[in-house]
Amino acid sequence: MNIRDYVVDKAKLAKEASRKMNTISEAVKNEALKAMANALIDNIDLILTANAKDIENGKQKGLSKYMLDRLLLNDERINQMADGIRIVASLKDPIGEAVKMWRTQNNLQIGQIRVPLGVIGMIFESRPNVTVDAAALCIKAGNSVILRGGSEAINSNIALANIIKEAARENGLPNGCIQFIDITDREAVNEMMRLNKYIDVLIPRGGKGLINAVVNNATVPVIETGTGNCHVFIDESADTEMAHDIVINGKTQRPAVCNAIETILIHKNIASKVLPKIAESLTSHGVEIRGCKKTEEIIPDIKPANKEDWATEYLDFIVAIKVVESIDEAIEHIYKYGTNHSEVIVTNDYNNSQKFLREIDAAAVYVNASSRFTDGSQFGFGAEIGISTQKLHARGPMGLKELTTTKYIIYGEGQIRG
Repeated sequence: MNIRDYVVDKAKLAKEASRKMNTISEAVKNEALKAMANALIDNIDLILTANAKDIENGKQKGLSKYMLDRLLLNDERINQMADGIRIVASLKDPIGEAVKMWRTQNNLQIGQIRVPLGVIGMIFESRPNVTVDAAALCIKAGNSVILRGGSEAINSNIALANIIKEAARENGLPNGCIQFIDITDREAVNEMMRLNKYIDVLIPRGGKGLINAVVNNATVPVIETGTGNCHVFIDESADTEMAHDIVINGKTQRPAVCNAIETILIHKNIASKVLPKIAESLTSHGVEIRGCKKTEEIIPDIKPANKEDWATEYLDFIVAIKVVESIDEAIEHIYKYGTNHSEVIVTNDYNNSQKFLREIDAAAVYVNASSRFTDGSQFGFGAEIGISTQKLHARGPMGLKELTTTKYIIYGEGQIRG
């Protein structure tokens, strides 16, 4: 197989379909999305059989149980995917929305409206639900999508893509609007990254290595989704029970996701009161604690933390803890080691909460809530195509509007420029 020809053929089909998607009505898109959701439920057994192959292959390759959890599909998760599509279908269509309109001194009426991005290339790892979430969001926003998942989920992704492609085609969407790259050779990704003629934007979603590879090598424009070295800062005024619950939820609910907590920063004036209970709960969940010297004095028998720990996205049952002198030291630590994803302060001090909100540079900044809410479905987007940590165009969980651009429309009455 000539990989370049294979990828280019997929991209050509997606490009041609995108011209038609631009004019597809909201009603047709919604009916197709609902059919896609129903098709997932109707084919649960087929999906689970394919996923079982990926799980078995993952075990043979030595994937951690946390990475296997990211890969796992079951009845509940498939139903959640279907529900996510239905929510996307119920959302307001952004295409054609008038962002603003005004009249100039020479009586031109100028408007700015939302239009699709065109062809979106998704390059992602591990989580097969991305296949469905990305396709649903791209379609509702009037785009075509080319999906390229990781080798670890190839069987699941092929099954999911085939099911939703067929449902979309049978319910009025143009052939080619959902394309899946079903070969695992990395050269396919390299080809996608250079197809400026056919792909309008690339969105990588996965680990640091994948994201850096796309950002550093693509000639196609990239929306960068980021790794999550996320922090909780427990201020000296914090409610101790609230702090405990936010930390445990942020670290242990699903540790192998990008919005999980990796580092706990705690004010010195409350550390001895709060850390023992937090440590006990973390340990009971199987979390390995690595701490600074002051943390070691309060919690015996933990591993000493080093600079690498402060900069690490563990994606595992490991957490780093540092006792800080002040909120300023906490903010400085986050500035130095954070990845601009999600940051949390637990505090009852209004001024400190506002200081944290103002000075922390991240896509999502929380006061007294878990970082685990940085998620498209939790934000009311139905699903997400990724969490952007860059500052251009899109930032944070990316829903429908983030998959659009704008164009100006100008109405005149024969005006010419003098």
